[in-house]
Amino acid sequence: VSDTAASSAAGTQNSPWQASFRLEEEYYKMPSHKTFKIKNKLAKKMRQNRPIPHWIRMRTDNTIRYNAKRRHWRRTKLGF
Repeated sequence: VSDTAASSAAGTQNSPWQASFRLEEEYYKMPSHKTFKIKNKLAKKMRQNRPIPHWIRMRTDNTIRYNAKRRHWRRTKLGF
């Protein structure tokens, strides 16, 4: 009876293959593994995500006060 209980308990655990597959998935999600296209997109979004220069506030008589499209890294994701 204990053999069947042990085998059923082993069946509920993840197999070594599933564990290695999950590790492999996490490996490819790591930030250092980017394609060049994704890296360029991230670089462009980084350049866009900045406050407006002070001289623009002066030029527009303070009608444009802040960057309305400013994005926070944790609140808003890029979606790619």
